[in-house]
Amino acid sequence: MATDAIAVVEASLLKRDRTSFAPGDSVRVHVKVIEGEKERVQIFEGIVIRKRGEGARATFTVRRVSYGVGVERTFPLHSPRVERVQVMKSGHVRRSKLYYLRERTGKAARLREKRQSVPGTAAAAESNE
Repeated sequence: MATDAIAVVEASLLKRDRTSFAPGDSVRVHVKVIEGEKERVQIFEGIVIRKRGEGARATFTVRRVSYGVGVERTFPLHSPRVERVQVMKSGHVRRSKLYYLRERTGKAARLREKRQSVPGTAAAAESNE
């Protein structure tokens, strides 16, 4: 009974556009920041190293290196402060948690890019011949 009420409330809080990224993806997170009376959008760009939780409690952590120092920031997935999550590149990874990137720097911290085939390109190339 109580779990049904919680599920109904959580379903109303969920954002529909937030499920299109995975660990290993390079993303830009547009976050609303309030400074005094003003509100602005700040962009945090990095690699998603983990996603956890489900429903309204889901979070994701983004890591980037800023001025030689690794910075990790955890965002609630369905927060109203997170305006949007823009996927820049999709990384090919075999793990769901990429904590091993913390020990790596430079070229060793790179991830292979996931190649996504566009449907119809092979057929279009054949028809031109």
